Amino acid sequence: MPQMTWDRLLSAKRSRQIVSQRAGDIRSEFAKDYHRIISSASFRRLQDKTQVFPLDRGDFVRTRLTHSLEVSSFAGSVCDTALTGLMQDHPEITPQVRQDCIEILRCAGLVHDIGNPPFGHFGEFTIRQWFKENFSKMSFKGQPVRELLTEQMQADLLNFEGNAQALRVLSKLHILIDAGNGMNLTYALLNTIVKYPVSSLGINKKSGNIKDKKMGYFTAEQPLFEDIAESTGAVNCRYPLTFLLESADDIAYKTADIEDAAMKKLISYNELIQEIASPRYIERCENEQERAALERAAEDLRHCLDSAQKRGLPLAERKAVQRWTVNLQSSLIYAASDSFAENYDRIMAGEFGRELLAASPARVLADALSDIAYRYAFQSPGVLKTELAANAMMNLLLENITGTVLRYGTEEQRVTDGNLMSLLSENFREICRRSCEGQSDGEQAYHRLLLATDCVCSMTDGYARELYRTISGIDA
Repeated sequence: MPQMTWDRLLSAKRSRQIVSQRAGDIRSEFAKDYHRIISSASFRRLQDKTQVFPLDRGDFVRTRLTHSLEVSSFAGSVCDTALTGLMQDHPEITPQVRQDCIEILRCAGLVHDIGNPPFGHFGEFTIRQWFKENFSKMSFKGQPVRELLTEQMQADLLNFEGNAQALRVLSKLHILIDAGNGMNLTYALLNTIVKYPVSSLGINKKSGNIKDKKMGYFTAEQPLFEDIAESTGAVNCRYPLTFLLESADDIAYKTADIEDAAMKKLISYNELIQEIASPRYIERCENEQERAALERAAEDLRHCLDSAQKRGLPLAERKAVQRWTVNLQSSLIYAASDSFAENYDRIMAGEFGRELLAASPARVLADALSDIAYRYAFQSPGVLKTELAANAMMNLLLENITGTVLRYGTEEQRVTDGNLMSLLSENFREICRRSCEGQSDGEQAYHRLLLATDCVCSMTDGYARELYRTISGIDA
């Protein structure tokens, strides 16, 4: 497998090339990407999407928007730290390469969750589960959908992923100037957000390589992805900056979930210190470095409380946890950047297949944070109630929208199908119409089902509730 090189990886190519440049515009192509993202409606919608906890009127709980801003910041920091350390022994990492990589990762952090449906990761699970339960019941023009769709098309929906949807949003659904190119972002940025560079038929969770864990693109975007991978030189490989983006995402949610849980009084200081110092995690350590990372974390948590108490701070225990999570973020940033540097040659050769934190001395500590958050936060009554409500809402929306888009314009169309179609995004409907022109019944059914998932995924939590109530007749 050929070594990847930065001159190709940092491709500024776009689906629609920009032929004219305004005189005096000194921004890099990647800085231009940042401004396109920040001003987009797709990015703004993240403010009304759940991260973990149900959205409420308080100003503390994180949303997808605040999470994305944190990931953007961490991604830039991890990249800066890693590449600065590598520059001395790797002359190919020039100051310009380093700056370009930082800008790309800051953009990637902003959009890495832009394809996620409402109600957090539970929304993704609900979509997958709904298709598994209903594929055999769906028909298009009197023919079973299962018989019309190719194996890969079916696998796209059965293995639905917000990561693949993100590529679709950025490259197609968001209409900036003309239909078909989305935000028209650089290929370097688009490749960074594809965490899993395989199709839905290439998923292999037993391969031991992180790139095969999930799907990274839909059949509809496969030609685009292949062009991106060819242009950047990352064919059949995970794009190097993706490892840094993934670590930033891990750092953000692992520490934020603990902080949010403490602020919502779901875990106390005493419970947290007992968990971090628990033998269950010490026993998982495979070497002294992993054990030391755990012990340092526990000692730092004690120090944070001692400092807060000495300063006479109110709610000292909660203040200690907040300070501790900030310290953890710094420690994990260094752990991830060191891991990238240590595995740099294998990453550039496409031979490294692990998460950066999983290949660092912080492995057990990072796993412990996820485990604690799952038991204290994800299994809390508020989150579980939201998941029950989300399941009911998502199922009803999917049932009605998929049924409508498959029947609309055919002999099976119902009286109310036109009403619901008029409520769906006009842009999405136009993209679907263009994709279906001159295509077989199988292709048309596939693109109509993507229209359904496009519409559901673009909804904020609030709009999903509102449309659910409308369809259910609750507000009638």
